[in-house]
Amino acid sequence: MGAKADFTVTVSTKEVVAAVLPLQEYWLPLSNLDLLLPPVDVGVFFCYKKHEAWGDNVSFGSMVSVLKKAMAQALVSYYAFAGEVVPNTVGEPELVCNNRGVDFIEAYADVELQNLDLHNPDESIEGKLVPNKKQGVLSVQATELECGGLVVACTFDHRIADACSANMFLVSWAEMARSKSISVIPSFRRSLLNPRRPGCINPSLDQMYVPISSLPPPKDHHQTTDHLISRIYYITCEQLNDLQSLASSNGYKRTKLESFSAFLWKMVALFAAKDNFDITKMGIVVDGRTRLGEGDKNKASQMSCYFGNVLSIPFGGQRVNELIEKPLSWVANQVHDFLDQAVTKEHFLGLIDWVEAHRPERALAKIYSNGSDEGPAFVVSSGQHFPVSKVDFGWGCPVFGSYHFPWGGNAGYVMPMPSPAREGDWVVYMHLFKRQLEVIETEASHVFRPLTCDYLDSLAPLS
Repeated sequence: MGAKADFTVTVSTKEVVAAVLPLQEYWLPLSNLDLLLPPVDVGVFFCYKKHEAWGDNVSFGSMVSVLKKAMAQALVSYYAFAGEVVPNTVGEPELVCNNRGVDFIEAYADVELQNLDLHNPDESIEGKLVPNKKQGVLSVQATELECGGLVVACTFDHRIADACSANMFLVSWAEMARSKSISVIPSFRRSLLNPRRPGCINPSLDQMYVPISSLPPPKDHHQTTDHLISRIYYITCEQLNDLQSLASSNGYKRTKLESFSAFLWKMVALFAAKDNFDITKMGIVVDGRTRLGEGDKNKASQMSCYFGNVLSIPFGGQRVNELIEKPLSWVANQVHDFLDQAVTKEHFLGLIDWVEAHRPERALAKIYSNGSDEGPAFVVSSGQHFPVSKVDFGWGCPVFGSYHFPWGGNAGYVMPMPSPAREGDWVVYMHLFKRQLEVIETEASHVFRPLTCDYLDSLAPLS
């Protein structure tokens, strides 16, 4: 049978899982970097096969019991996920750590894992296997499949956690399920991200971030009939190596992320040319943990386990004809140059100061809020630290896992992650306009291949 999208999910149980130990209620302020995030939720899901060797020893009920018990234990350390976001007296969001708990849903889907259309998560994942969070900070859904397989999915408030923070929690939750000690204790020490007195703000930050009151009204876009959709592809390690080779020149070796991003930018430029746009923009999410810890071993250690958002989104804009006509190495150089400004300690310290200067007014990354006003815009967020192989709750590693983030901005969002099927391959979640993806599938089908269960089942090297 082929991929199936018209399956039914039946919810059997909804309950709240709180931390196993009583926690004293207190208010945890959001950091200045948290305050740059809009109120959007992020989804992540993992697919597990049923193994014949289990017999009747491992049932859906027994797996759910393990998940809930381990969740209650993990929330003792990750208490932010058991809290609630509420406005403070000046209207800024704050986290009340009151152990309200995590909404936990049990469900059944009348589809087999091998027939799940993973390439099209809008149909197979969204609103079916990844829960819609209605309260609290984190919601979880465990879904039994017709074949006895299992999908474990989470939805969390991005204002409270970035992908690095969520990854720490997922690994800790799995460690608890296997009766292991938590390998990373999260730090909620907000003073690590305190603004400086006096602040020091580079004018370039005004080009990257914007107070909401300064946003221009949305413009009518050419693609009025177009809409953002999500698709998942895989890229072989051979293709990634080829892209990296083409993107490197004059003795400068570009990273795989820079090379991939440059190639994708060229593809989006092809689409932009069809709609007569002159400019297209691309941003890349940068994690500031290692940067903020530079020169201070103690702070570096604390930043490595910091729970919250430590992100910036530098971006570049280029003329469409140049992106199309110039070689990949030239485009990769443009990517490297705009990234260079944001991979420094001073950039993140300045960004913290910039937010402080504008509080309590909310602000956003420009490329998220109005990035596509002049032409197509998208953001690439590296998921290379996505710990898919470590999210083992005791019944084996997932055969597949991915973030799912239709983020609500008018710019696209792309996240490459390591493939669980073959070392060196990437799985790529793409949330782009439908017509952009059609161009990419036409012009770069040799690079972006639809993610299928056949690929996941094939551990042998691909031709």
